Amino acid sequence: MSLFTKKLTSVRDWHRVLFIYTKEFRTSKAMAKSKYEYVRTFEFEDRCLQNCWIVVRLDGRSFHRFTSSHKFEKPNDKRALELMNRSAAAVMEEFRDVSLAYGQSDEYSFILRKNTDLYNRRQSKIMSAINSIFSASYVYYWNTYFEDKKLLYPPSFDARIVLYPTDQNLRDYLSWRQADTHINNLYNTAFWRLISMKGLSNNEAEKVLSGTVSSEKNEILFKECGTNYNNELPIYRKGTVLVRKLVNLPPSKSKKHVICPLHVDIIGDSFWEEYNEILNLKDLILNKDFKPDNTFYLVKRS
Repeated sequence: MSLFTKKLTSVRDWHRVLFIYTKEFRTSKAMAKSKYEYVRTFEFEDRCLQNCWIVVRLDGRSFHRFTSSHKFEKPNDKRALELMNRSAAAVMEEFRDVSLAYGQSDEYSFILRKNTDLYNRRQSKIMSAINSIFSASYVYYWNTYFEDKKLLYPPSFDARIVLYPTDQNLRDYLSWRQADTHINNLYNTAFWRLISMKGLSNNEAEKVLSGTVSSEKNEILFKECGTNYNNELPIYRKGTVLVRKLVNLPPSKSKKHVICPLHVDIIGDSFWEEYNEILNLKDLILNKDFKPDNTFYLVKRS
């Protein structure tokens, strides 16, 4: 008969029960181990340095082949960019410590708060989780943006983590990525306009643009193709920055946490002054200028 079916009449009985079950717990715990557990000693500590901004950058792997196979529009496919934005928003929905994200072409950078303790700041966990959610979301939302195109094979992305110790380092990183957006898109716009509008071959277009600076590419676009580069959509010229906002959404007018895609300059000070909570690690405040007709993604895990 179990001790629990007997009436415990003294403190000694209680001590005896406690001793027996403590002994059984220790025995079962020891039995749970195996001689193979030594392999855990091969794992190494990969925590990100404290008090640093954590940047996870994803890049499309073999995306030149992927875009060709799926016949993306050149030089930019707006649907593909919006799919990238939606996939990045899914990452931000899952991880509140991603304070903003910046994307262009087939890459996206996710900025985690410098005081984050996500996964105890383990690089491998953070990087693999963000990459898997982004990649899965890209496939999941494919039909939303490409209703007329079948996904022929799954895309893949490589990932890296870089730590930036100061706010200025972080701003310089994002400035670098946006400057890269401008340089690449200006070249690609001129390149594909020369092919589609002037009938040049790929090699001929490359020769025309070889060694030219930005002002010369702008002039070629305007004189040869009748294109004013400044009239190109901001999503192409500036990329997309995803920010968090706390807003009132009708009809309930209750406060909701949303993620908004912006196509603005992030090199100058105005963006950082408007969204000062990012660098200051502050909580979101109600955004009264938000308009419901703006594009946004509702965070359901608020």
